[in-house]
Amino acid sequence: MSITLDHVSRDVQGVRHIRDVSLTLERGTLSVLLGPTLSGKTSLMRLLAGLDKPTTGRVLVDGKDVTGADVRQRSVAMVYQQFINYPSLSVFENIASPLRVQGKPRAEIETRVRDAAKLLKLEPYLDRTPLQLSGGQQQRTAIARALVKGADLVLLDEPLANLDYKLREELRTELPRIFEASGAIFVYATTEPSEALLLGGRTVCLWEGAVMQTGETPSVYHRPDTLRVAQVFSDPPLNLIRVEKTNGAINYGDNQRADANGLYAALGDGIYSVGFRAHQIGVNGSGSSGHRFATTVTVTEITGSESFVHLKRGDTNWVAVLEGIHEFVPGDRLDASLDPNDIFIFDSSNRLVAAPRAR
Repeated sequence: MSITLDHVSRDVQGVRHIRDVSLTLERGTLSVLLGPTLSGKTSLMRLLAGLDKPTTGRVLVDGKDVTGADVRQRSVAMVYQQFINYPSLSVFENIASPLRVQGKPRAEIETRVRDAAKLLKLEPYLDRTPLQLSGGQQQRTAIARALVKGADLVLLDEPLANLDYKLREELRTELPRIFEASGAIFVYATTEPSEALLLGGRTVCLWEGAVMQTGETPSVYHRPDTLRVAQVFSDPPLNLIRVEKTNGAINYGDNQRADANGLYAALGDGIYSVGFRAHQIGVNGSGSSGHRFATTVTVTEITGSESFVHLKRGDTNWVAVLEGIHEFVPGDRLDASLDPNDIFIFDSSNRLVAAPRAR
């Protein structure tokens, strides 16, 4: 089975939510829709499911135009960020409901429900009703129901957002195995780059309803086509600085110049935007020993295993992530360093012209 969006757009009350999207999804694949809130992830899922009809373009299933077909005529399961369950049914019956609609034998229903409950840590709660569960347990029930349905297309719209940290991490590592074993088309929406990287598969990077880039997830992460894609695929936010290359030197502004070595060496003279992720900047001797910048601490966030240090250089704000606990205080002056081989360089059209080698 394959699903194709052919130049699909979607307008709602005169506002364009999806902009000329062409995309093909194949059986047995996982596609991660990555983008910030209001980038079009849910709107795209609703078009795939048949809940909404595109304003322009077509939806094809195995080459057949199903643009106007009702969702009930499609083999689709969907899980939203906000869990949806039948409040009067037990957890067992909530999970079993699609199998009963399909007329599956009692023994098969029992086996499949209990397998899903075991996977999602719901075994102790099968006799309870959803109102007797925590929010995380209710969401797990909704996920289990979608998995047992055996649909050809499974859509998961930020399904782990309401779960506790430990269970969220467990499921993030378990879901790729489930996806691979099912043979269905899985589409998973998230705002978190780290989640996209952990799930793998292919990433569809969205911004304001448009697909900016698609490809194998590691490839999109390491070689974003544009500055916008690099920003979407960076958390903490991508650090940026404008530079000018002239006569074999890089001008960083504030009367600071450096040799145009590393990735700068092959550039022609001109003005560029340089991006670097939080882990690519060193502080006070940590990390690289490349080009150096005088910065001032504005905030330090300590998570326990890492410290997020917010730095200011002139009118520019950066974030560095350092291993361990670093108790910098606002106003501390730090020496930041950046390896010229560990940067993304974008031209005046914000297209990628140089990127670090994948590690």
